[in-house]
Amino acid sequence: MDDQGSELLYRRIAADISSLIEEGALRPGDRLPSVRRTSRDRRVSVGTVLAAYLSLEKDGFVEARPKSGHFVRRRHESPTPLRRTRIKVAPARISVSTGVAALMYSLREKSVLPLGSAVLAPELLPIRALNRTLATIAREMPVRGGGYEPPPGPPSLLHQLARRSLTWGLALEEDAFITTVGATEAMHLCFRALTKPGDTVVVHSPMYFGGLQLLEELGLRVIEIPTLPGRGMDLDALRDALKKAPVRACLAIPNFDNPLGTCMSDEAKERLVRLLARHDVPLIEDDVYGDMAFDGSRPRPAKAFDRDGRVLLCGSVSKTLAAGYRVGWVVPGRYRALIERMKFSQTVATPTLPQLAVAEYLAGGGYDRHLRAVRNKLRPQVQRYREAIALAFPRGTCVSDPGGGFVLWVEMPREVDALAMQAEGLRRGVAIAPGPIFSARQRYTNCIRISCGIPWSVHVEEAIATLGEIAHAQLKAAK
Repeated sequence: MDDQGSELLYRRIAADISSLIEEGALRPGDRLPSVRRTSRDRRVSVGTVLAAYLSLEKDGFVEARPKSGHFVRRRHESPTPLRRTRIKVAPARISVSTGVAALMYSLREKSVLPLGSAVLAPELLPIRALNRTLATIAREMPVRGGGYEPPPGPPSLLHQLARRSLTWGLALEEDAFITTVGATEAMHLCFRALTKPGDTVVVHSPMYFGGLQLLEELGLRVIEIPTLPGRGMDLDALRDALKKAPVRACLAIPNFDNPLGTCMSDEAKERLVRLLARHDVPLIEDDVYGDMAFDGSRPRPAKAFDRDGRVLLCGSVSKTLAAGYRVGWVVPGRYRALIERMKFSQTVATPTLPQLAVAEYLAGGGYDRHLRAVRNKLRPQVQRYREAIALAFPRGTCVSDPGGGFVLWVEMPREVDALAMQAEGLRRGVAIAPGPIFSARQRYTNCIRISCGIPWSVHVEEAIATLGEIAHAQLKAAK
């Protein structure tokens, strides 16, 4: 055979093997057939196979191990960063509840690995210590939980929240807070106080689906403002939107937003607050991830730049201590009287004993020790997930690189259908959050959110590999 024929053969062998790797049939760490076996199976010379394997090495697909053979290479380079999303800025009705229903179903199924739910695994939380504190309170104050603890909430918790506000870059008084049933009720109260059905609000996009579902239930319209990767809400797009349509409120997550994990700079937060104030638009700020910076810092909320009480700060311990305790709060600023009255009419009071237990835990210094420990665990854990996604998913997949929190946004090739992936993943025992539920217009059809709240394990590695296989199969079927 002439030289040209040999070159065509080795390139064909290299192309066949690289296709198997890209489609997930050959996975990182898998051993390739020996040179002699491939020579025999393909009926080519040993030299041709060696040339093919050398080409695959040069292209980064495989690696040679002395006396062991050739193996599919584990790519350790950083995953591709997210691309900028372009969005047509216009009011829209919201429709996310159908997609959220499948995610809610996955939470009830114990056989499904919940990579779609943004909750830390119990082993990363001080649940035992909290429960002991709660049991002690119940024993020492046996009738305390028998009555209502009306708004604004128990003085012990209000005192601890006021103390913690100093670490946020604020100096809030105890009477600035109203305790709620998680941050969801806090946001619900804010929107009830500020809007009526049919009103328009602005949100950054993609936006946490729970916030969108709340707006859908309240009959509100939404203008989606694109998020700039690594920077947060596009404030120029927000400025233009505020000029074009009457807006009643803005919902934003400036610190480690869900689902991108982006943290706005102080300059951007201050500009956001000033811009909204200029148009007399209140800001409802969700700060549930504010304490979860990987570097140990505590970024200031946008509330720190509020000069006239238009920023309503919402928070909770659901992401840091215990989701099941349902302890949250709102700092409602100028809307305090209205929201306190609405809180009483809506749920009368937040359950007493969990609030007292959280207050005691904060007072004892356990919270800060826990935060240091969990941050140290989450940073490498999130990176491990990112690398696994880069290895298992199709080429061209982009992954967010958050500075805090524990969720990842994964943007796959356009041919991949996130809702179909969700359905197939559930069938195979893995839950994810599909991109369309993070948009009022059900955008992001090729995106998913994956929670990294479960410690890394073989089970998690297999689950991500399964999701990669589903994505590869969809991509192959679309070609």
